[in-house]
Amino acid sequence: MIVVAGEALIDLVPQGTGALAALRPALGGGPYNTAVALGRLGSPAAFCSRVSYDAFGTALLDRLRETGVDVSPVQRGAEPTTLAVASVDADGSAAYSFYVEGTADRLFSVPAALPSGTRAVSFGTCSLVLEPGASAYEELLRETAARGVFTALDPNIRAGLIPDPDAYRARFKSWLPSVSLLKLSAEDAEWIGGSPREWLAAGPAAVVVTRGGAGMTAYTRDGGEHAVAGERVAVVDTIGAGDTVNAALLHGLAVRDALSEEAVSGLGAEGWAGLLGFAARAAAVTCSRAGAEPPYAHEIAA
Repeated sequence: MIVVAGEALIDLVPQGTGALAALRPALGGGPYNTAVALGRLGSPAAFCSRVSYDAFGTALLDRLRETGVDVSPVQRGAEPTTLAVASVDADGSAAYSFYVEGTADRLFSVPAALPSGTRAVSFGTCSLVLEPGASAYEELLRETAARGVFTALDPNIRAGLIPDPDAYRARFKSWLPSVSLLKLSAEDAEWIGGSPREWLAAGPAAVVVTRGGAGMTAYTRDGGEHAVAGERVAVVDTIGAGDTVNAALLHGLAVRDALSEEAVSGLGAEGWAGLLGFAARAAAVTCSRAGAEPPYAHEIAA
């Protein structure tokens, strides 16, 4: 079981150009997309969050159930669902503005327990920024790592939601001793500052940096650098691409029985080439269609 902890929200995706283009609601949120992608790839997965009782919240949970994701850890609340208004550039890159005040996912509390058989827990995005929920997710991260469970972190920076960048950067560094696998985009890495080698020294067994169409690179404690090129694809938009990479990495580690820091450290060049190549192919499928629509296992070669 791979548990994904974090927000679920509604992306409002423009259906044309200009500030007044019609907006189409789409199910989203970085952790939510990661959970959906894990389910579609065939990994036993659960979602740990707090979701509204409103119609959007019901639709979010329905999709998880349809994908085979366990929603028993989900908390519910009467508050509305968070909204993220997307804007898509000519090259398909997405940016967001958020409506988060008083929404359900911000009131997440630490669960008494995670599902039995939990082998890994994934964290990231807005859930680690917006209080009071951020402190609860942070506590869950530390508790999970202290029990020896594999942890993954994708900060997925949304700078507009971070009122004090320096405080966030310090907090990010404080998470690293509790992180097994750190994945972030090159843009995130530039915003946070530092380098993969610095982050590795603080805790993670591996750091994966994604560079869009240029591919991605894994850095390991033994000094290794393992890179793959991006897959060529006609990009519709990049919504959910990074979340798909998260899921593909975790799924690939699970099928290799490598959800431990020791196993990650021992993957070697061939193992990393296979794992990163799989993640690149999965992300390319997501980029080839509108919205966060990660691939099913049959759509990509393992």
